[in-house]
Amino acid sequence: MSNRLPIIGVLAAIILFLIWSSIFVVNERQQAIVLRFGEIVDVKTEPGIYFKAPFSMFEADNVQVIEDRVLRLDLDDIRVQVSGGKFYDVDAFIAYRINDARKFRSTVSGSVELAEQRLRTRFDAALRRVYGVRGFESALSEERAAMMREVRDQLQPDATSLGLEIQDVRIRRTDLTQEVSQQTFDRMKAERLAEAERLRARGREAAQRIRARADREVVEIVAEAQKESEILRGEGEAERSAVFADAYNRDPEFFDFYRSMSAYGTALNADGTTMVLSPESEFFRYFRGPEGGAAKAAPAPAAGAAAPAASN
Repeated sequence: MSNRLPIIGVLAAIILFLIWSSIFVVNERQQAIVLRFGEIVDVKTEPGIYFKAPFSMFEADNVQVIEDRVLRLDLDDIRVQVSGGKFYDVDAFIAYRINDARKFRSTVSGSVELAEQRLRTRFDAALRRVYGVRGFESALSEERAAMMREVRDQLQPDATSLGLEIQDVRIRRTDLTQEVSQQTFDRMKAERLAEAERLRARGREAAQRIRARADREVVEIVAEAQKESEILRGEGEAERSAVFADAYNRDPEFFDFYRSMSAYGTALNADGTTMVLSPESEFFRYFRGPEGGAAKAAPAPAAGAAAPAASN
C-alpha cells in the first residue's frame, strides 16, 4: 500500500493539472477567443467558467482574452485646415468597442494597440475632411454635433473592417494656432481701435451739435431777455416821464426846486468834489433866494431925511 501512494499522488497531480489547464474564466469586462492550433474555434462573450482542451503549450487549445468594455482613443493637437485656409488645433476622441472578436483577431491579431494605430490614421483623415469643407465658426456653433456625427459615419466602415463599433465621437477643443491666434488678435485689435475712433468721432460730432444748439439757445434766451428788458425799461421810462410830467404840470416851481435839490445832492456829495462855477451861475440860483432869483436889497434912506431916533 505504501508503494502505491507516490503513484496515486502523481496521478492526482496530473489530473489536477489537466483540470487546471482545461478551465478558463471570462469576467463581465472580457470576451475570450478559443484557438486550436491557431484557428478560431469559439468565442465566449458571456461571463462564466468554460472548458477547453488541455495542453495549451502544445497549441492544442489556447485562449486569447480581449476587452469587452467601451474603449477610448484620444487624438490631441491635430492641426487641421478649414475652408478659409487657416489652421486650427483640434482635440478629439472616439469611444469604441470590439463587437466582432473573430474579425478583430484575424485583422489585427487581437491587438488593441495595433487596432488603435490603424484607427488613429483614419480618425485623423476624417477630421481633416470634415473641417476642410467648413469654416472655423462651425465647430463653435450648433453644427458641431453634425460634424461629430459625420466623423463617426466616415470612421464606421473602417472600424467595422477591424471588428470594431464606433460608439461616439467627440470634439473636445478647437483652438487657433499660435500664428493664427496672433493674427486674429491683431485684426481684432485693429477693428476695436477703428470702432473706438468711430465712436469718439460720433461723440465729438454729437458734442459739437449740443454745444452749437446750447450756444444758439443762449443767444436766443439772452436776446429775448434783452428785448423784454428793453420793453420793460421803455415802459418804466415812459411811466417815469409821465409821473414827472404830471408832477411838473401840478407845480412847476416845486418841481424845479426838487430837481435842483437832487442835483445839489448828487454834485455836492461828501467825496471832496471841487466845482469851479460862477456864483451867478444858473446852477446856484436857489442859493440866492427861495424863489430862485437874486436877493432884494433894503431901500436906501432919502437924502435930507432925519434918521430915526434910537430908542432908549
